[in-house]
Amino acid sequence: MAEIIELIFLGIGVGALSGFFGIGGGTILVPALLFIGFDMKSAVGISVVQMVFSSIYGSYLNLKKGTLDVRMVLAIGVGGAVGALGSSFIVSALSGRTLEWIFMGFVLFALGRLFFKTVDHDQEVKKVHPALLFVIGLLLGAFSISIGVGGSILLVPILAGFLHVPLKNAISAGLFFVVFSSISGLVSLSAGGYVDYYHGVIIGIASMAGVFGGIWLKHVVPVKQHKLLMIAFYLVVIGYFFYRLVVKHG
Repeated sequence: MAEIIELIFLGIGVGALSGFFGIGGGTILVPALLFIGFDMKSAVGISVVQMVFSSIYGSYLNLKKGTLDVRMVLAIGVGGAVGALGSSFIVSALSGRTLEWIFMGFVLFALGRLFFKTVDHDQEVKKVHPALLFVIGLLLGAFSISIGVGGSILLVPILAGFLHVPLKNAISAGLFFVVFSSISGLVSLSAGGYVDYYHGVIIGIASMAGVFGGIWLKHVVPVKQHKLLMIAFYLVVIGYFFYRLVVKHG
């Protein structure tokens, strides 16, 4: 019973941060699961289940609030779904430690793009060929699901920094992308035997309550403060993985 209560509170917290930062939840959940004793590959499987719940519900809320442009992210989403189908192969081919290094690399890149380039643009969103958007989604889907994240951790800085999408809209688009990548990744990882449905469903259902609060808070906090909180969040994640990979096991 104590374990279930712990997982419920974990799910609520992950959901709240997921809705607030527009991420699938894996960026929060994977480090949390590693901290409480799960290995990397088990954490990836649990994370993908949770992402299905939080991304679908969160995207529904964002659509109601008018910050989700479905047409803009559709090509990227389809590419992400195709790429995520190969996630099981990547997980089986790489060691857990290697996946952790890749995870930290994803967060470092996202932090760099957000910190140095991302601003809240007022000018028109850049037009990009759907084929290029598909390729972006393909690459994000393949590698992000393999480390238990939905891909929005990289997609949000790309949309805001390169394509001039307003930050709050980019966050909504990032969460919607996770719908495609997480469902496809769940199919792939299930086939490879990497999914722990018991823990994943408990955390996933609990995360839906947190997502509601996180999305509400996203629309209350000013853009500048929201960006600073995203930077702080990425720094905490990087610090934890640096400790695990360099200090603890270096």
